[in-house]
Amino acid sequence: MISNVQTIEKEQIKFLKFPKSEVLQKTKDRVNRLLELQRALILGNLERQKVKIVFADNGGYKKVETTIWGITDKSVILKQATLIPVQRIVSVA
Repeated sequence: MISNVQTIEKEQIKFLKFPKSEVLQKTKDRVNRLLELQRALILGNLERQKVKIVFADNGGYKKVETTIWGITDKSVILKQATLIPVQRIVSVA
């Protein structure tokens, strides 16, 4: 498990820098991430339910609790057009 995860507000995400590299090495983990993102999108749209997203920027691991508004091939879309690159997301719960 990952230690030293900093909790941040979603408004801070736009100021973060994201490397281009993938954080998950196993294909199975990347498939599971997409399934969890799709489930979180449905929960957010139907039930206005927030999820916890753990991701990595160039400064380390961060966690945010938010509603997912949309998903593209490359990004997760949060409120106010805030984006997190999919390849930098470690987990969704």
